[in-house]
Amino acid sequence: MRIPLSGPDITAREIELVNQVLTSGYLSIGPMINRFEELMAAFVGRKYAVGVSSGTAGLHLCMRAIDLQPGDRVVTSPFSFVASANSILFERGVPEFVDIEPQTLNMDVECTRRKLEELRAAGTPARALLAVQIFGQACDMDPLLALAREYELEIIEDACESLGAEYNGRPVGTFGRAAVFAFYPNKQMTTGEGGILVTDDEGYDELFRSLRNQGRDKAGTWLNHVRLGYNYRMDELSAAVGVGQMERIQELLDKRARVAGWYAERLANIAGVSAPTPAPYTTRMSWFVYVVRLDERYNRAEIMADLEQRGVAARPYFKPIHLQPYYMETFGYRPGDFPVTERISETTVALPFAGTLQEEQVDYVCATLDAVLRARD
Repeated sequence: MRIPLSGPDITAREIELVNQVLTSGYLSIGPMINRFEELMAAFVGRKYAVGVSSGTAGLHLCMRAIDLQPGDRVVTSPFSFVASANSILFERGVPEFVDIEPQTLNMDVECTRRKLEELRAAGTPARALLAVQIFGQACDMDPLLALAREYELEIIEDACESLGAEYNGRPVGTFGRAAVFAFYPNKQMTTGEGGILVTDDEGYDELFRSLRNQGRDKAGTWLNHVRLGYNYRMDELSAAVGVGQMERIQELLDKRARVAGWYAERLANIAGVSAPTPAPYTTRMSWFVYVVRLDERYNRAEIMADLEQRGVAARPYFKPIHLQPYYMETFGYRPGDFPVTERISETTVALPFAGTLQEEQVDYVCATLDAVLRARD
């Protein structure tokens, strides 16, 4: 048996909608993106949604929206996909990392407070918090919001991995002035490539629509560009896939939760590995990837190689951003700067995960992992 790391859940409905676009004459800036945005805004519970070409593009536009200036500090997590911090660099801001909380793998609130005070004392106060909601797990938003008020910060939610998650019953994506979701093929739902910004701010909505479309004016007038913009539009084919996925978003989320439940049941009986555990305030976990932690006595590379030999795909998730070569060369980061992030990063392994995974496949993955770990004891 060979089990890939992930895969999209595509049905005849998505194919039907794509075919509608292909025969409509509108491959960009047509009715399908409008429908997708309407469905997403209603699902998240925000007034506006603006489709873009990627989650990275959405995060970049958030940095433009807060008018980030060269040298401005944005506090964020080093345990994330590199795009979150890169979006700050696009506007020549400075990512200021804080260590993570070991259960949720999200920004540690006390570390965040210390960093904000340190920056204020140094005369370089932070402009914003970029709250990364990692692996479908909510950040502890109430104390982060309190810090934002105390230090007069904007909050942007990087919810690219957390569509459908809830914090104390409130949807992720409704806390910051803007939030971003992303739809790469391994996400909770997909558009192939793509992302979306959500906000309740009418001015942000207008700005995002202009920025994604080369800076055109509010009316989208042909060749009338009122600001520096980008080609960050989501095309109609991608939006069509998104509409089909949104029409059954609860089904998609429920299927992933079912697979996560199968894993949790089986992993509870395997020594040397810890399953992910939602925090009490994460009243709904939105399962993006299934990342387990190995006991530190194991050599992770050897375990993953053994799994691959037996047909089970496995990957490390994530290498800390501050230890990426570019960040080490540019900012002088070194191992030991964020010890919790680094310790956890060295033990995390993503197992095969998708809503389409069958129970017998989960049985095989867990049995194989158990055998591999026993062989290495």
